[in-house]
Amino acid sequence: MTRSRFSLISGGAGLVAGLCLVGCSPATAPITPDQSARLSPANPRLAGLYATSCKTCHTIAGSGAPLAGDIAAWKPRLQQGMPTLVDHTVQGFKAMPAGGQCAGCSADDYRALIAFMSGPEKR
Repeated sequence: MTRSRFSLISGGAGLVAGLCLVGCSPATAPITPDQSARLSPANPRLAGLYATSCKTCHTIAGSGAPLAGDIAAWKPRLQQGMPTLVDHTVQGFKAMPAGGQCAGCSADDYRALIAFMSGPEKR
């Protein structure tokens, strides 16, 4: 995992170490909602879009949305392919509202936000 992928809003070395363990160990423990809530895209524009749309559901356990940073929860979704995930975001899917509540997001924004939330890129 690179530091350019994530920036921390608050937290410390323990969170960074914990995220490294999540991203590096073969048997990963799910990220906690508190850890997820501290994540934000490094790109300021994407961070703003994330904070006003995705973060609402993707940092709350039990919302039905995979937590941002929960690599294991995102894995089966990523196996569907990015085009399918972007389509689900644009059209709405299950509890996901159409557009992901992001009126200002483009398809490229959705791809970048999904890549951020799903964890370090390994594809």
